[in-house]
Amino acid sequence: MTQTATQTAASIDIINARLPGDDNLQQILIRQGKIAAIQAHNTQNSDDFPCLDLEGDWVSLGGIDLQINGALGLAFPEVTPQDYLKLHEICQYLWNQGVDGFLPTIVTTTLEQFQRSLATFAEFMQTPASANTAQILGVHLEGPFLNAEKRGAHPQDCLLPLTLDNVKRVLGDYADIVKIITLAPELDPTGKVIPFLRNLGITVSLGHSQATVEQANLAFSQGATMVTHAFNAMPSLHHRQPGLLGAALVHPNVHCGLIADGQHVSPPMIQVLLQSARGKLETSGKIADVFLVSDALSPLGLADGVYPWDQRQIEVRQGTARLLDGTLAGTTHPLLVGVQNLVKWGVCSVSEAIALATHAPREARAISGMINSPATELIRWTEHPELTLSWERLFPNLSKSTL
Repeated sequence: MTQTATQTAASIDIINARLPGDDNLQQILIRQGKIAAIQAHNTQNSDDFPCLDLEGDWVSLGGIDLQINGALGLAFPEVTPQDYLKLHEICQYLWNQGVDGFLPTIVTTTLEQFQRSLATFAEFMQTPASANTAQILGVHLEGPFLNAEKRGAHPQDCLLPLTLDNVKRVLGDYADIVKIITLAPELDPTGKVIPFLRNLGITVSLGHSQATVEQANLAFSQGATMVTHAFNAMPSLHHRQPGLLGAALVHPNVHCGLIADGQHVSPPMIQVLLQSARGKLETSGKIADVFLVSDALSPLGLADGVYPWDQRQIEVRQGTARLLDGTLAGTTHPLLVGVQNLVKWGVCSVSEAIALATHAPREARAISGMINSPATELIRWTEHPELTLSWERLFPNLSKSTL
C-alpha cells in the first residue's frame, strides 16, 4: 500500500509489527481511525481492509513527557495569557517531535508566578485542542518545597517550608490541574502533606532531597509513588547509606524518572538503574518502573547560545543547559532523543528503550494504552546499523477531526 493511501485511510490492518514488551510479530487493526485491536500476526489477512506491512519494525504510541520546563523560548513558570499563541506553537512542535502529551513543569518561583502560570494553563486547557498536536495533560510543580542543599538550579530565595498552609497557598484554586508535585519529604515532620496531596489526586514525586532510606520509605508508605530525575539532586548511592534512590530501587510501587542525555546520568549508571528495575518487574507484570523525561528548558527548539532564565542566564551547548556558574540546569533535547541515546549506548534493548518514553510514563500516570487511541498517535521505529534508531509518525496527514 502506498504512503499516500495510508495517510488517508481510517480503517487499515497493520501487519508484521513489533510492540514494546513483545518481540513477536503483531497485527494492529485500525477502525474508523482508532486502534480497535492488537492480535498475533496472521499470514492469511482479510481482504476487507487495506494492509500496511511494517516488515518487523517496532510500533508504539508517541511519547509522554512528564517533566518539561519550556520550549521555543518560553519558560513555563513565566507563562501569561499573552502566550496562548506560543503555547499552541509548542504543542505543535512537540507533536512533530513525537510527543503525544506532556505536563508543563513549573519550577521553583515566586508564589505570584505560581498562581499566574497555573491560572494561564487552567484557562488554556479549556480551549479546544487543535488536530495533531501534543496535549497538555496537566501541570507538574517541581518545587518550591525542595531541600536547599539539593536545590540545583532552583532559586533559594523562592523555596518554601513544606507545610499544609504553604501547599494550599501554592495550589490556590488550581489543584485540579496539578498532576505531579516534586517535593523533599524530609521537610515535613508532621507527615500530613503527602496524604493531603494524594487525597487531591496529585501524584507525589520525591526529589531535590536529602531523604534517608527511612524517610523515603515513610514517604512511600504515605502515598508517594515517584522519584524525580533519578540520581540527580539527591545523595549518590552508598553501600551503607542507600538514601532516597536506594529505597526507590527496591520498592515495588515506585516509578523513577530518568534524563537520558548522557550528562545528567552516565550510561553505566543508567544500566544499573534499568537492571534494578528489571528485577522488580519479574513479578509485577509491568513493562518498566523507569520512565524517560526530557527535563527540557525554554531554549528547546532553538540554537545553542545564552538565554534568560528567571533573573539569571543559562548557556546551552550541544543540548545541555547550565547556569553561567556551571550548575547543570537541564537539557534542550526532545524526549525521543533519549530513546535513541539508550539504543546508541547499548544499555538496553530497542523494545525497552521505546517503552521507557511511551508506555512507562503512561503506566506511571495511569493513562490508557493503545486500544481506542487515535491512529494518529502511532509511531514507527526502524533499527539501522551501528545501533541507530529512527522514528516517524505512521499517519502524519490523517487529521483527528476527520476520523
